[in-house]
Amino acid sequence: MADVKTEAGRIGEAIKHARRCAGRSQADVAAALGYHQSKLSRLESGRGTEDTRVLRAVAAELGIPLQLLGLRDPTPSAAPTDDHETEDMRRRTFLAASIASLTAPTAPATAAHDNLVRALLPSPRTVSGQAGASETGSLETRLAAARRLFYTCDYAELEAILPGLLTDLREAAGDHRNEAETAGLLATAYQTSTSLLLKQGDHGTAWLAVGRALAEAERSGDPVVLASSVRVHAHVLAREKHTTQAVTLVRHTAGQLAGSYDRRSPRYLAAVGLLLLRGVTAASTAGDRAATREFLDEAQDVARYVALDQPDAWANFSPTNVALHAVSAAVAFGDAGIALNTAAPLTRRHIPVPERRAALWIEAARAYNQQGRLAEGYQALRIAETCAAQDVRRPAVRDLVADMAARDRRRALPELHRFSRRLGVPA
Repeated sequence: MADVKTEAGRIGEAIKHARRCAGRSQADVAAALGYHQSKLSRLESGRGTEDTRVLRAVAAELGIPLQLLGLRDPTPSAAPTDDHETEDMRRRTFLAASIASLTAPTAPATAAHDNLVRALLPSPRTVSGQAGASETGSLETRLAAARRLFYTCDYAELEAILPGLLTDLREAAGDHRNEAETAGLLATAYQTSTSLLLKQGDHGTAWLAVGRALAEAERSGDPVVLASSVRVHAHVLAREKHTTQAVTLVRHTAGQLAGSYDRRSPRYLAAVGLLLLRGVTAASTAGDRAATREFLDEAQDVARYVALDQPDAWANFSPTNVALHAVSAAVAFGDAGIALNTAAPLTRRHIPVPERRAALWIEAARAYNQQGRLAEGYQALRIAETCAAQDVRRPAVRDLVADMAARDRRRALPELHRFSRRLGVPA
């Protein structure tokens, strides 16, 4: 399905695409323009694109046709009354069509993926008449197995089993004898689908999945299931650069669930803790240090009372996961030194969940890349690959590898370029 992107996000993708095609790093292009690397990084992430003078300078440096950024060529026939407001209007008018050629969907076009998309589409519910306690128990076991596949990063197998699981859960949900329970299970399956789709870079279908998760969570009446669905909703919002809305959503929902942690169940605490950590990600992506600190402090408070950190746990929340998000937040703020110092003790700690182990080393690689320490960044990625090979092949990590390879213009690290080719990253 087509990826729904904001205008700013599409401009950022066009700039990133052109830079990579030129084989140049962010630092190189920024230096040529007289900017700091962080300015180009912000542009590529869809921030600061309202300044048409900056866009024109970037277009000239990278050879991007002005129309692809929604800008008008400065021809003599242009009306003398043209101003920045008029140019902005033209940019909004032409952008959707002109950027389309640079924004092909990143999700894999496979039969398994198509099957998952079809399973998420609306369809009439049927009643099996067999959704008794034993049937519900079987579905719960299958759902737990699917969750484990996500935490162990076996995304191919997860994608293969989700369509059948969703179909059977939807059929069972049509039996009103266990409506609330099966709705909760179905909401969790939709949450898992959303998380997988985000890993694959298919944000468009993720919107569909999370909408269904929220609807089923409301039907279940379970505040834990609802909090988990809100969490993945905030994740989708943040990925689409709607970070302010994501922060507001997390703060509002967490505020209703906070407090009395010493009297809550581990399942409840894990749901609240993971919701707060999603707030950390959204706030740090938005550059909001105060909100990031607020969410981290509250998550640390929750983590005093629960530690679920096994691949077969209902959810993975623990003090270790809180520390991992502190590393990620530091990377988002560009505080590479702080990120690496925070990550150091975690690299010596046993982290049972492969997805979380891989996340630690990927964030370390991002921090090394920010410092220009490409060799160490490459080694961190190789360790991440040993933790979870499929996780290293998702689009976000491939983007990181592409940027690292582009920065090594003299090819001082041939092993990095071989690694890049093995992941299928465009040269």
